[in-house]
Amino acid sequence: MSRISALVCGLAIFCVASAARGATPATPDRELALDVLRELLAINTAPSGGPGATRRAAQAMAARLVAAGFPQEDVRVLGRTADDGNLVARYRGSGARRPILLMAHLDVVEALPEDWTLPPFVLTERDGYLYGRGSLDNKGGAAMLVANFLRMKRDGHRPDRDLIIVLSADEETTGANIRWLLEEHRPLLDAEYALNTDGGAVLLEGDRPLAFTVQTSEKIYASYHLEVTNPGGHSSLPRRDNAIYALAGALMRLQAYAFPIQLNDTTRVFFQRWQALAPESQRALLAALGSEPLDARELERLPDDPYLNALARTTCVATELQAGHAENALPQRARATVNCRILPTSSAAEVESTLKRVAAAPELSITPVDPALPSPPSPLNPELFGAVEALAAEFWPGIPIVPEMSTGATDGLFVRNAGIPCYGVSAVAEDPDEDRAHGQDERMRLKSFEDALEFLHRLLLELSR
Repeated sequence: MSRISALVCGLAIFCVASAARGATPATPDRELALDVLRELLAINTAPSGGPGATRRAAQAMAARLVAAGFPQEDVRVLGRTADDGNLVARYRGSGARRPILLMAHLDVVEALPEDWTLPPFVLTERDGYLYGRGSLDNKGGAAMLVANFLRMKRDGHRPDRDLIIVLSADEETTGANIRWLLEEHRPLLDAEYALNTDGGAVLLEGDRPLAFTVQTSEKIYASYHLEVTNPGGHSSLPRRDNAIYALAGALMRLQAYAFPIQLNDTTRVFFQRWQALAPESQRALLAALGSEPLDARELERLPDDPYLNALARTTCVATELQAGHAENALPQRARATVNCRILPTSSAAEVESTLKRVAAAPELSITPVDPALPSPPSPLNPELFGAVEALAAEFWPGIPIVPEMSTGATDGLFVRNAGIPCYGVSAVAEDPDEDRAHGQDERMRLKSFEDALEFLHRLLLELSR
């Protein structure tokens, strides 16, 4: 058994059953964190917010920290371009141990007001939920980090190591700013390990906590342009070699294709241990995924469960489409963007080869949008997992701690590739069936916000005594 496998089995699946203590923070701390979140949501950092939006958000958070007594030289707003804003803030410790990097991002995906039932860039508290674009992904996490720095400063906490917040500018798009910070300002971010509030969760079934997941790995993010070109012509003289039809046929073949199931240390243990915790609707699939050999008959149903399917195999899906130049002309060009989330056991080159084979159209070109970066798993850290297990036992009694391979991609990818182990620890309790990140009326449960705020505060105290 590899060292990673031993740690996964020995540390990651740990059931606890101690009695709960109160998890709701004091009212002033709750209101402070909500006020920070309110300010962040009001700054539209989606593309419609225009140039400089993330810089304004970073400057607003920097102003709060400086006003609370953090030295100006420890609160930096930096950007790869003049319009980018990344906050890097350091809480000075004694230096007895290496720093911990604390991560969130300031940018959000677009939210069109006409598509929402509530204003997307206003914090709205209603029926036990906090609504607003970024409330869940990931301004909620950013607000918790900043509010906890303010709280610890007020309380006079003297850590034995530096704590470093980085709020990045473009996690939802290219991740270019976190890469730039790691390349050009590495001393500001260098740490023993990183905690990312944009990964991991407390998984709920309704209101029942099922598991505390810690993101230790991510799938590889890669997009490809699929394009067909054609001389075109007049629409009154249709031809067999139509660029739109050729592209549509290739996309239909890709839709029908399923990449092979490939399990790794993290997902194998996840599937085995999740069986006892999962909803009844998932248990047959989980039993099949945990069997040796894999139950091929039962797993024909796997694509009907998007989450389990994404954990078990590489996935590729068409996300954008452009074609034609006039309604009365045959199309000269048709192009689709296909976004792939690749298992760490595979590679972008292997997936590109598969796309070419499955699409099977000689007139089709397939081009990577950007180079894909691998996402090596982070080794399980006994100090961190011990602290998480002990605290989780108080907040959610009996909950197991489970390592998770994220189906999405975060800035943690670049941090891991820079040699800093990264762990997704959001502590936000959500039912996956209610997840509205990137969607209409994005929201987070108010209680989840309160509990995660207090959990992260106590975790930082524990890790920086």
